[in-house]
Amino acid sequence: MRNTLLSRAVRTALVGALLVSAATHAQDSSPEKKTTDLDNVVVTARSGVETRTKAETSYSITTIDEDRLRMQAPTSVTEAVKSVPGFWVESSGGEASGNIRARGIPVDGYGSVTLLEDGIPVQHDPALGYLNADQAFRLDETIERVEVVRGGPSSIFYSNAPAGAINFIPRKVGDTPEGLVKYTVGNYSLNRLDFWYGTPVGSGWKLGVGGFWRVDDGIRRPQFHADDGGQLRATLSKELEHGDISFDVKHMDDKVALYLGIPMRTNANGDIRPVPGFNGNYGTLAGPDTEHVLMREGDGSLYNFDNDEGTHVKRTQVSFKFDHDLGDDWKLAESMRYSTTDTQRNGVFPNALQSASSFIAQDTKRLSAIPGATGLQFRYVDNPSQVFNVANQNGNGLVVTEGLRGVTMPVNEFINDTRVLRKFEFGDQSHDVTFGYYHANFNQDFGRYSSTMLTDATDNARALDLVGVDANGNVLGSLTDHGIYRYGYEWEHASGKSDTNAFYASDEWQVTPELRIDGGLRYEKVNVKGFTEGKKTIDIGGSPAATSVITGNGVLTHYDQSFDKTGWTLGANWQFSPRQGLFARWTSAFRLPNLSTYITNPTATPLLQTMDLAETGWKYSDRFVDLYATAFYTKYDNVSFTNNVFDRNGNTSTPQTGFASTKTYGLELEGTLYPTKWFDVQFNATLQDPKYKGLSYTDVVANAPVLRDYDDNQLIRVPKVSYRIVPGVNLLQGRLRLQVSYEHEGKRYVDTANSVVLPSYHVVGASARYDATQQLSLFLYADNITNSLGLTEGNPRAGELLSSDAGANTFIARPLLGRSFRLAAMYRF
Repeated sequence: MRNTLLSRAVRTALVGALLVSAATHAQDSSPEKKTTDLDNVVVTARSGVETRTKAETSYSITTIDEDRLRMQAPTSVTEAVKSVPGFWVESSGGEASGNIRARGIPVDGYGSVTLLEDGIPVQHDPALGYLNADQAFRLDETIERVEVVRGGPSSIFYSNAPAGAINFIPRKVGDTPEGLVKYTVGNYSLNRLDFWYGTPVGSGWKLGVGGFWRVDDGIRRPQFHADDGGQLRATLSKELEHGDISFDVKHMDDKVALYLGIPMRTNANGDIRPVPGFNGNYGTLAGPDTEHVLMREGDGSLYNFDNDEGTHVKRTQVSFKFDHDLGDDWKLAESMRYSTTDTQRNGVFPNALQSASSFIAQDTKRLSAIPGATGLQFRYVDNPSQVFNVANQNGNGLVVTEGLRGVTMPVNEFINDTRVLRKFEFGDQSHDVTFGYYHANFNQDFGRYSSTMLTDATDNARALDLVGVDANGNVLGSLTDHGIYRYGYEWEHASGKSDTNAFYASDEWQVTPELRIDGGLRYEKVNVKGFTEGKKTIDIGGSPAATSVITGNGVLTHYDQSFDKTGWTLGANWQFSPRQGLFARWTSAFRLPNLSTYITNPTATPLLQTMDLAETGWKYSDRFVDLYATAFYTKYDNVSFTNNVFDRNGNTSTPQTGFASTKTYGLELEGTLYPTKWFDVQFNATLQDPKYKGLSYTDVVANAPVLRDYDDNQLIRVPKVSYRIVPGVNLLQGRLRLQVSYEHEGKRYVDTANSVVLPSYHVVGASARYDATQQLSLFLYADNITNSLGLTEGNPRAGELLSSDAGANTFIARPLLGRSFRLAAMYRF
């Protein structure tokens, strides 16, 4: 069935594209593109003396140029790659902390792809527990274009990149001064200023400076600034007689909101909607009652939980690049980056949702903690005389157990990549050879403290106290402390260091003018060492909420582990005509255990994750059409799953671990049609069959072991079908550009058991550009015009192996951000 589906999809897509191409060729009046897409030079996931165009690459790559990027105007790093086939992206959490699932590799965050800036990793490990690479990078007008490699040789040239690499390439300074200023406003109180200026500064040196500043109240408004901050960068470069050199310094001080799930329900006709009293498009549980909370700690101190901070990143980054001709046709390419990143990540996590009546029924057993009490009631913390209506408060009668989680992560990192290159000629054939050495070292501290708070289920939720009352309704005591149900249900103190050394080599063998074979090897070794402090549970007194506070016990458990592995890739490209070609590739990739494996679990049993990736593709480009079709296969082994299920009764998170493999067959389509000078259509689509293989684990039910077997289940949060279509028109001799985007995401699942469905959805957006003069351009952006409530994820805290939300009428889920508008003016000089 699967092979029939994919083969039918392949035939339909390819035949349709060829028919469109043939039809457009029949229109003699159609304009000719100045260049074809295949002529673009590629710099990502390859190394060599000679440049390579997109036509000459033997792997899948998406290029997003300056105009396309500016028309798309992504609000986050994750949004920037939503036009890339093979990637399922989730950006409903805000400007940072996005998720990318690539080609059937079931890893959250940026665990399967690396994020590059000017070819250098933003972060050696892009999925460093609670610190994804997109938190340490912001997109602004200093970036000119983006190259996205899917699979291919990414894992040879970069660490932690089995499924690909996303390279944000900065602007280069020309021979004359130039610059731009762009100001953007939005209907969510957005004010943003971007600027860039580049100029020669004498003696062959060139200086570029730029950055951004931004403040807004958020599309889901918490009633305080959601996003606030910016960054500045300066680049000094020079072309030398035998190479070039550049220095780049960037400082970021920015905080962004972390949007989490909201209360949803399934109504009578099966549609999923927010619960009554909650705005699904713009509402958030975060609000004034959870903005500033002083949480008691086990050592007697107070933890200042400040949700106004959101994810606050202070980062200073210094980069250096040096290319030099060593003589005798040998070349040296050197790049290094040092960064210091301080992150405070605060969030209001909705751990559980239930009816107030069932909550009280469960906690009635705790009445003995309040002498004389005969019953329990919910009262509002800001208005103790207001009794919560358990039947229909806010139209829903629901209570949320919130996790107020604060995480602190300072990281210092050094990355160095040294390459030696030479091209060897052998008659009509040549070998473009690279030998490389990569080193990465970073130190990380980690601290976490969390408490649970009870709130109602409304926009900007209000805190609730659970009080004991006598027969007359008089309050005799409280099981909570100003809404806090339990202090210290999470606590961590850890520190670690990671050292990575890798040696790699690649060869691009030009067999004939049309045929090139390339391959590569990478040997990598990592050592992680550090400590994690043990925990104990104590009663610090003063409130029932403080009777079981987790804190440190002063016992440090040390670890010192090393792992190594070799990966390889082999590909071929047959460019049998200037307009089209075929390529094929097989890659054996891996991801080594890392510091995140141990930082909170020093006795963890690490698993080395290995992958086999295959792809074969056809590319065609002329003045009427750019078309790329790629079939891929991914096998991913030793995937570990930690299932942290929040238990409201015990206010604890219980870990469950499973191990599995995955197999995915898929087809990616990407391209642009140019029927006329004034009309074009961009498109990308992914058809895939992502399955778990051998996923099983033992659960405990009624004190007896139960085997859970989810073999052949669909990968969580990955659709089988997704596509994006962007038709656009160019009017007034190209001065006016109008385009509409339509995005469809197929059905997905919350958990590996496939017990909770995330229904298919679609999103409509639009953008416009008007060049008022050669210097002044105006832009209009409209996102999620129809206010789609498409669900991007369920509640991970309900369990991602087998969700405890299965069969529930009300649950926590995270939908798309609501409709928003932005207007921008850009002036070039």
